[in-house]
Amino acid sequence: MQGEAIAIDAAAAPATVSRDHTERLGALFDAHHQRLYRLARRLSPSADTARDLVQETFLRAARAPASVPDGTPNAEAWLVRVLINICRDSWRLRASHARLDPWGDAGQPLGTADPEAAFIARSLIWQALGALPPRRRAVLVMYELEGATIPAIARLLGVTPVTVRWHLSRGRREMARMIRGDES
Repeated sequence: MQGEAIAIDAAAAPATVSRDHTERLGALFDAHHQRLYRLARRLSPSADTARDLVQETFLRAARAPASVPDGTPNAEAWLVRVLINICRDSWRLRASHARLDPWGDAGQPLGTADPEAAFIARSLIWQALGALPPRRRAVLVMYELEGATIPAIARLLGVTPVTVRWHLSRGRREMARMIRGDES
């Protein structure tokens, strides 16, 4: 890994992790971190992001050491799957934010240099968001704008994750309909 090693601090691991789990995690890191880094480097835009992905993979293993299967091929497969899932989650989050943030990083709608059009678009989106029922609006804002996970939203609102997904789906459809101007 270009002369740099990603170290996992045993003190940062959960207090419930026994010495055996810590030693096993260290052995897994020694055995698999280079392969995971190479994979992460292919999946990410920068070396720093790749190192972060590998670190997050091993942090997840440290948080739930009993979930890592025994045996080299099984453990490696588990680590690779976790790394890929972390990548997918970040891709989905970026895609979701790009889809819902028409202003992007520039502060104005993409492809629009007209500040009046930007104001109208922003007003239309906030008007559609304001027309949603309160719970649906809260779910959309927490998930799409704040990046909260579905289980976290479910815990905060005291509903099931299925209910959160339903509100997300309905809210997106209703907002799209309101923005398009459909009355049905």
